[in-house]
Formats: sequence, C-alpha cells, structure tokens
Amino acid sequence: MSWRPQYRSSKYRHVFGKPATKENCYDGVPITRSVHDNHLCTVNPRFIAVITECAGGGAFLVLSINHTGKVDPHHPRVSGHRGNVLDIKWNLFNDFCIASCSEDTTVKIWDIPEHGVLKNITVPRKELQGHSRRVGLIEWHPTANNIIFSTGYDYQVMVWKLDVPEQVIKNPLRSISVHSDVVLSMSFNTDGSRLATSCKDKKIRVFDPRTGTLLQETNCKSHKANKVLFLGNLKMLLSTGNSRWNHRQIALWDQEDLSQPSYSEDLDGSSGVLFPFYDPDTHMLYIAGKGDGNIRYYEISPEKPYVHYLTEYRSFLPQKGMGVMPKRGLDVCSCEIFRFYKLVTIKSLIEPLSMIVPRRSESYQEDIYPMTAGNKPSMTADEWIGGLDKGPVMMSLRPGSKLDSYVELGSGKDPTDSMETQHSRSRPGLSLLIQERLDAKEGNARKESPPTSLNGQLDSMHCSPPKTENELRQMFYKQQEEIRRLKEQLNQKDVRIKQLELEIKNVRNSQANL
Repeated sequence: MSWRPQYRSSKYRHVFGKPATKENCYDGVPITRSVHDNHLCTVNPRFIAVITECAGGGAFLVLSINHTGKVDPHHPRVSGHRGNVLDIKWNLFNDFCIASCSEDTTVKIWDIPEHGVLKNITVPRKELQGHSRRVGLIEWHPTANNIIFSTGYDYQVMVWKLDVPEQVIKNPLRSISVHSDVVLSMSFNTDGSRLATSCKDKKIRVFDPRTGTLLQETNCKSHKANKVLFLGNLKMLLSTGNSRWNHRQIALWDQEDLSQPSYSEDLDGSSGVLFPFYDPDTHMLYIAGKGDGNIRYYEISPEKPYVHYLTEYRSFLPQKGMGVMPKRGLDVCSCEIFRFYKLVTIKSLIEPLSMIVPRRSESYQEDIYPMTAGNKPSMTADEWIGGLDKGPVMMSLRPGSKLDSYVELGSGKDPTDSMETQHSRSRPGLSLLIQERLDAKEGNARKESPPTSLNGQLDSMHCSPPKTENELRQMFYKQQEEIRRLKEQLNQKDVRIKQLELEIKNVRNSQANL
C-alpha cells in the first residue's frame, strides 16, 4: 500500500494575519479597565465604537473608521448612562444606530450623526427599562428589523420591539426565564429561529427566542462552557470553556442533541476567556484568548473530525477585547477574508488585524467571496412576532456590483445565477466551461461600456462630496486604484475570450473531421 501525506488540502491553509502599521492604528484610546468578559468593541464599515474609561457614569467612543492615528483625548463621547457601559452593538441594518447596555439597568439606542460624533451625545433615541439589575449583554436579531435581545444579572432574557412611538419603553415584548444564573453569551442561528446561551452554571441552552420554549440543555460535566456560538447553517454549536482539569477547551455540539459534545479539544492551561468567531462564508473558526497575543484559526467541516487546525497568528501585544468588521467592509482587492480590531490596553491602542488569503492576482477572487449576509432586513418586527422565519438577505462583495443585487437566502433567486449556472451545479463537469463562458460574456459587456460604470461611480461620489483636501486626495487615489483594477480585469477577460474562441474552433474542426 502506497504512503499518502497526512494533510488536508484547503484554499485557506496559508491564511496569515497582517497587523496594521502604526499610522493605521487608533492610538491614545482610553480603553475601559472593566473586567467584564465582553468584546468591549464593535465595528461596521463606517464607524468603530469602543467602551472607554471615564469618571461618573459610563461612556463609549465612536470614531470614523478612517480616523486613524492619534485620537484626541477630549474627543466627544456618547455618555448618557449613569453606570459603567458593559456591552455595545451596532444595528445590523443601520450603520448609524448603536445599542448599549449598562450597570444602570437600562439599554439605550443611539443615533450617530452621518459625519460622526462632533459633540457629546447624552440623549438616546430609545431607552429600554425592564431589568431589575445591571444589563450585561445585548444582541440584535439577525434577520428581523427593530428587534433586540438583552440579558442581565436578574437572569432574564428580554425581547424588545423598537418601532414603537414611545421614547422610553418599560415593558419588553417577552421576558424569558429559563436560566438559573447570569448569562455569559448569546448567539443566534442563521435565520434567528434559535437562540443559544451559555450561563454561569456552565450549561448551554437552546430555546425558541419568540416563545421562550427551552428546546435543549447540556448536562455534561466534562466541559464547563463559557462562550457559545452557532456555526452558520451547519446545525452545530461551538463552545469555549474549561475541562474538568481546568484546561481551556473548545467543544462542538449537535444542536439537536446536547447530551455529549461531538468533538472536544484541550488547548492550553491559561486562564483567560476564549472568544470564538466564526465566518460562515469560509467556514473558518477563530479563537482569541483574553489576555493572549495569539489567535488560533481552524476550518470547520460537516463530517468527522469536524475541526481542522490551520495555524496560529502570534503577537506580543495581548488583547483585552476584539471587534470584527462585517464582510461588506473588507478589502476584497487584497484578498482579506476577516478583520479584527484588537484592544491593547497596555498601549491604549486599537490595532486592526487583517486575515489574508495569499493570491498572486489582485483581481476579485470569486471562490473566497461567496454571497454573504447584507445589511438589509429580510422581515419586519411584526412579521417575526407573527411567527415568520426568514434567512438573511444575501449580497455580492464584487466591487462595482449594484447595491440592489440582493437575494434572500433560500429563495432561489440569485441575481448572478442563470439557467447555465444552475445546470452546471447539477453537472459539476460542465462548471468550468460554463464559468468561462459567463466570464467571457461579462468581459464583453464591460469592454463595450466601461464609461457607463465609471460614470456611475463618479455619480455616487458626487452624492457625498469631499469636505477637506485630504478626503479629496484619498478619493482620487481610490478612484485611480479602481480604474487600474478594472483595466486589469478587462485584459484578463480578453485573454479568456481568445482562449474560448480557440477552444470552439478546435471543437468545430474535430467535428468536421468526424
């Protein structure tokens, strides 16, 4: 029997972490000294928000994503809470709306001005009053608009509906009482029909977020769960915690059977909490430890052994918390598939860290950027309350693609699909040729009308003209880079068209000879 190498082929095998340069970090940020085990930071394509240290009440800082370098110590803050802020989350469907929860037992919804926070904001748009003790976690519903969940030290998980006229909401839509201790983390599945929680009693629970009905509960003594995460559409849960010998551990669970983990692995003997992050598009799992400088990453598969270790990013700068950029905010031209924002307390620094797939070409890589969840809700709050469950509305990350080219997951209406591509999925042997033909058609279309696409981009630029000379210069450089990239793509399409023409000619000659 011949020897075979014991490795698994993967396009993400050589993913590496690329930290930002000093001038592209956020320096001088007074990061909170709170010991609460939350991410303490939240990011979207426009802003980065981080909980800060302040005297008398709680506050957090909102910076423009391009506001890198030294941060003014007197930069205006969002400071309407009477107690320390414990968690903040951007609205998934509105880049100018952020929620915060605090030790003052309230949850507040804030509107951020389009040009950023230019003066202290102290009055929220909505204030949610229902918890009897401090509120430690908040989570937006992944597909329904204006639905947010909160949980606090009163062991309650509360569901709130925000599209109501009242500025102060005192009665939640529902209060779920299935926990016997403090909830440490919350995670939704893809369509928001299941909510998983980890609790201080070391148990994982899965329940229906609409009714509060408990569906599954762990009773395993070999794994003490701390954080829990749904793994996209794989119908699996991942938890981080400790083994019975107090080693840091990850465990994988079948969401329909939480009696025993399907997989578990001890990592090390450190004491910091492990934060899990999952990318459903690439099926990559990232594990970052609080107080560590390293980030481990794995690839998840639906078959055994499920978890495949890739490699580890190492750094001497320990992270206190982490923010993650949504996929629509990544730089696809540099093959960036994930971006962290590390909170480094010892240097008052926020360091962006990009995870890069090494590729020779700078053109758009279709295979590592499938359709991903966009920033449009798939249903209203009333539809969700009425019993409807829908998957996220998907979007393409291809540069220049129209913003309205969204498709609802599971609807079968993919704007990039034609009869040819659907047929190729049923017959994989034809997929390469079909893709070449589609690319050739696209190349012809772009070659025939490049001015239209450029004019469309220039029109979008004119909607928000630059205010300063620096912004104008940055916009000019971006436009030049976009033109260069489009020219490169046109050249590649021309080459593909010539290759296809030769193939067709050869096929015709062979048929004529027969």
